[in-house]
Amino acid sequence: MSVASSPVRSRTGLVRAVLGRAGGYLAVFAVALTITFLLPRALPGGPLRTLGGADVADLDPAVRAQVAAAYGLDQPLPVQFWRYLRDLARLDLGESFNGGRPVAEAIADALPWTLLLVGTSVLLTAAIGVALGVIAGLRRGRGKGNLLLAGVLLLDAAPAFWVGMLAILFFGVHLGALPTFGATTVGHTGLAAVGDVATHLVLPVGVLVVAGIGQFFLVTRFSVASALHAPHVEHAHARGIPHRRVVARHLLRPALLPVHTQLMIELGWLVGGALVVETVFAYPGLGRLTFDAIQGRDYPTMQATFLTLVVTVLVMNALADLTYPLLDPRTRTRGAA
Repeated sequence: MSVASSPVRSRTGLVRAVLGRAGGYLAVFAVALTITFLLPRALPGGPLRTLGGADVADLDPAVRAQVAAAYGLDQPLPVQFWRYLRDLARLDLGESFNGGRPVAEAIADALPWTLLLVGTSVLLTAAIGVALGVIAGLRRGRGKGNLLLAGVLLLDAAPAFWVGMLAILFFGVHLGALPTFGATTVGHTGLAAVGDVATHLVLPVGVLVVAGIGQFFLVTRFSVASALHAPHVEHAHARGIPHRRVVARHLLRPALLPVHTQLMIELGWLVGGALVVETVFAYPGLGRLTFDAIQGRDYPTMQATFLTLVVTVLVMNALADLTYPLLDPRTRTRGAA
């Protein structure tokens, strides 16, 4: 076989790998579309109480049928599903059952708050988790390393809802030091408004950091501990290079490659965690919007918020797949083989 055919085989293998991944993501997205449609309708009750403005049992059957027909709820599920897909293809998320507001507008108002909350949380979570993981990995099996491991595992096991309630009771009720609900205070402008938004972020961000720090810590600890005995690290030590320089130049870069993947995945899943935290702190993001939609069985809004979460997770995983080979060229060679 000629040498010239090797680059061709490499490109062909890379194209196949990319198409295979893309096909996998499309399949997951198709399943997610079906689930986001069926899940709201699987909940007990229905939207007729909200739409009819009274208890369903008290509604006249003719009125109930009229209301259901007005919102397409009288159609068979396959017909409703087809309309859902058709509207999505037109980028039409529909109108909320609660007030008739376009769902796209509600998402546009809520999403920036969730992105601010999740973005701040993931940066702090990654920085703290990686720093503690490096310390624990370098001291694996020793007192400080074991103490850090036990402490982080304890925090990681605590439910976000429970941590949030404790934070409200202690910092909000007992100390009165931090706001416990909402994202802003009416009346602030300029720099005071920026400080007010930051103050409202402290507790929900803190809860998300506690909920997400464990994964970064464990991944970093394992990677650093494994890299300590890698040949190139031991060779650097044998050459007499100072330990700190060995850690900084020869150990951290390869050891932190898995953290990149974890960062992308965590960014997606923290959006899901934010749904709980935003509900606890009445934060005006997607979580609060989803909670209100579930309470009112607002099918269009539930579908849109569930789909936003799914798309976020898929995009973050796709970015991890696409960017990891740029950081570790060995994966490009394996993928093209």
